[in-house]
Amino acid sequence: MVILPAIDLLDGKVVRLVQGKRDQVTVYSDDPVAVAQRWKAQGAEWLHVVDLNGAFEGTYTNLAWAKRIMESSGLNIELSGGIRSRETLAECIGLGAKRVVLGTKACEDPQFVQEAADRYGHKIAVAIDAKAGQVVARGWTAPTALSAEQLARSMAYLGVECLICTDVSRDGMLQGPNTDLLRKVLGIGSVKVVASGGVATLEDVLRLAELAPQGLTGVIIGKALYEGAIDLKEALRVVSRQHTADSEQ
Repeated sequence: MVILPAIDLLDGKVVRLVQGKRDQVTVYSDDPVAVAQRWKAQGAEWLHVVDLNGAFEGTYTNLAWAKRIMESSGLNIELSGGIRSRETLAECIGLGAKRVVLGTKACEDPQFVQEAADRYGHKIAVAIDAKAGQVVARGWTAPTALSAEQLARSMAYLGVECLICTDVSRDGMLQGPNTDLLRKVLGIGSVKVVASGGVATLEDVLRLAELAPQGLTGVIIGKALYEGAIDLKEALRVVSRQHTADSEQ
């Protein structure tokens, strides 16, 4: 299971929101490249880079910062937030993103997702952003009629190979991940799942690592890293030990 430190960008700064609410923001740095280098130095191999401006406004506006992060870190970069056009998607892939996450488009335009999956294969992921089990879109501000399981199944049917599963109500709250939601999404089978939202302790990381045999391939950690509740080096060691134990069984 891979650990992806989150770098959430808002107006060029590294921030964390509470439950995705724009008016509840904490700024951690005005130098996203330095933050990326920090996580690289602690052993990260992937970064989850979110354009919050894009998520709210519909156009990826922090692409220049994403490019600098990719070029300076040399890490595997997963881009998310406001990727709602073929041109933006192609630009993200062209810059070297290892994976691009589609959210709102998955809810509103399945044909777009299928075309993306057909063209870019494993580089396309879809966000399953849920609140009380129901999917939300447009920067988590717009409720939909879809359940998390419904969206997950439809995306798998379209050929999407990876789902990013977030319990919006837990994001930024440090209350632990929603393993019930994760198990429901994992239960559809045939896709890789990355967990997001609520991870607060090393024990949370270990609980998620135990879901790896069911298809959980990664976990995104944000606020817990920035607040010092989780040490990235130690979290990576915990995951490595769990992987070794699973391999020996």
